[in-house]
This record gives sequence, structure tokens and C-alpha cells, in this order.
Amino acid sequence: MTNIPLATALRPNLLDEFVGQLHLVGENGPIRQMLQSGNIASMIFWGPPASGKTTLAKIIASQVEAEFYELSAVMDGKEELKKVLLAAKQNQNYGRNSILFVDEIHRWNKAQQDALLPHVESGQITLIGATTENPSFEIISPLLSRSRVFVFEQHTVSDILVLLKQGLSYLKNSKLKTPDKKFVKSELEALELLAEIANGDPRFALNSLEIAYTNLKLKFQDEKLAQEVLTIESVTQGIQKHIRYDKKGDEHYNIISAVHKSLRSSNSSAAAYWITRMLQAGEDPVYVARRLLRFASEDIGNAAPNALVLANAVFDTCHKIGMPECEVALVQLGDYLARAPKSNKAYIASKLAKKDVLDFGNLPVPLHFRNAPTRLMKDLNYGKNYQYDHNLEGKKSVQECFPAELKGRNYFE
Repeated sequence: MTNIPLATALRPNLLDEFVGQLHLVGENGPIRQMLQSGNIASMIFWGPPASGKTTLAKIIASQVEAEFYELSAVMDGKEELKKVLLAAKQNQNYGRNSILFVDEIHRWNKAQQDALLPHVESGQITLIGATTENPSFEIISPLLSRSRVFVFEQHTVSDILVLLKQGLSYLKNSKLKTPDKKFVKSELEALELLAEIANGDPRFALNSLEIAYTNLKLKFQDEKLAQEVLTIESVTQGIQKHIRYDKKGDEHYNIISAVHKSLRSSNSSAAAYWITRMLQAGEDPVYVARRLLRFASEDIGNAAPNALVLANAVFDTCHKIGMPECEVALVQLGDYLARAPKSNKAYIASKLAKKDVLDFGNLPVPLHFRNAPTRLMKDLNYGKNYQYDHNLEGKKSVQECFPAELKGRNYFE
């Protein structure tokens, strides 16, 4: 027995052992081609946790025989960076390349990222930055323009199943990394279930497998005839499904966008799914209610004015009772908003009016619209020729309501 986690023990050392991300490392993948050419550029790896970013960076460094330095943007700052840069300079003097891997690089501020620029430009270091956040927003433009961005995808069920088979073989056969015998039916079923509920996270899957197998050995250690055979029951004990979600990250904005677009497409079921997914991942229900309240005006407006009334009521409900009780109210509201007739006239009018306000500045209010409570104001023609609509036939005047520069504007047509 060792204290090394199974996911760490199975970490590959060669590109051909790497599982997943075939669009990057497959036969025609850009990273494989880069390694074959020997021309390694600075890179930004963007993708979900446990998608292989760190592992692939280490494989790249090993394959090109470069010195590998690893920093965490959460733990390390400029002082640690200076030490790496000094070592990289010495390596350069001896004709050796240096690769600096910065995990969670989006956590570094602008000044810290700026400090990398001259060294990346000069070739003193090759940067590989890993991030779970959209690099367009989190990485400074000069650094981004000097790097190639590679998007890592969530591991597929089949990817994770390959790793789980390796893991079970490792656990059962004295640390052999590749399966050397067939698994019985119950074990295959258990591994398939783990691969499905891992939600694209191989680390979660392998940790769950290790826990299940360890518990199985403990359970049967005194039963000589018992076999250490995994079953669906043994892997599900104590294992909970998990949903990857970051309240301030890219996935947060992706899913709330899916909520809006499902409602706009009048798809009640999709709206219910995305709303529920946010809530189950721990999102604040008041945030979801606030977004739905906005939708009631932006996309429905006066086509169904009661949408705003119901949205406001559900917003209040979320404040009063919270989760999990308010979950049904949010799904109910989503269903109403999806089915309601749609109009974005108020939204468009708001944008057009805002544009005129910003473009024309403080235009004077027409004289006939100004109140004249004093004699001086009347002498200055304040209120002159104002038409009181209630006194007119049809209760509607044709007087100009805009400043002269905006005469005849109609934001709703």
C-alpha cells in the first residue's frame, strides 16, 4: 500500500499513453505535429478541471528534453517567478530549453502576467499556461498574442472507461498500468457506471474506484473464499454524482445563456433542465430569479405584461423560502416565460434611446414642455403652446415631444 493516489500513479509519461484530447494529440493533432517538428511554441491550455492539462505539459517537456518548472498562480507570485527565470537564463547559457508551466494562470494579475512577456518574447522560457477560464478575458492581450490557445474538451465516457480499466488492473495486479486479463461482467458494469457518473472528470472516477476497491478488500480480508470482484453496489456506496460548475466562471455564463436562449426559443423543458442544473450545482436561486425577471421585460415585455408580475412574485418567493422549496417556483416561472408570447420592443427601444442620450448629450427640453410656476418663466415662454391632451378630441395631441435634434424619433417602430 502507498499513499500515492491512483490518479497520480497512472499519470502517463509518453504521448502515446495519454488518453483523450485526440483533436490535439491524435495522429493529425497540432500538439503532436508540434512535437514531431521540434518547434515548441508558448501555449495556453484552456479546459475543465482534470482534462489533462498538467499531464500533457509534463509530457511535452519530457519529449523535447527541456527543463520543466511548475508554478501555481494560486500559491506562487513574483518571487517564485524570479527564481525560475534565473534558472532558465542559466539553462539558456548551457544550450538547454526551459518550459514554465503556470497552473491557474488566470489567477495572476496584469502586473504578474506582464512580468512574463520579455522572457517569452526572447525565448528564454516557453510558457504553458493552464486555465479553466476563458483566456480572452483572463489573459492579457500581449501574452495571448504570443501564445497558441488549445481548447481541452471534457473527457468522454469511453475515455474514462479506458482509464478505469487501467486503474482496476493496476490495483489488482501489483501496479501494472495496462489490463493484462479480462474483467468479469459485474466489474465491467461497475466500471461503466463509474465512467458515466464521473461527469467527464477522470480524477473523480479513479478516486472513486480506489475507494471502492479498498473498501472491498477490507470487507473480504477475513473471508478466504471471497473474491475481490467489483459490483455496481460496491462502487456506488458513498459515491455521489457531482456537477462541475463555477459560480463566477465560464460555465456559469454558458449555462445562464442556455437558460435565456431556451426561454427565447419557447422550450419549457430545456429551460427547466438548465435552471435545475444551476440550482443543483449550488447557484443562488435569487440570482436565477433576477435573470428571469430581466427576461420578462427584455424578451416578453408588453406582449404579456403579467410575465413581469409573476417574475417579481417568484423573485420574492426565492427571498422568502430559499432552496430547495423555491426550485419548483423557478421551474414554474420558466415554463410560463417560455410559453408566453414574445416581444423585444421595450429592449430595442431602451437601446435606441440610450444611444441618442449618449450621442446627443444634454439636449434642452422643448419650451412648451417646461413648467412655468413663476412670472419670469412665463415671460421666457416656458409652457407656451403646450397642448393638454385630456382637453383634446380623441385625447391625443400631435405636439412634438422630443428636442429639435431628435424630432420625429420612434423607437418602437
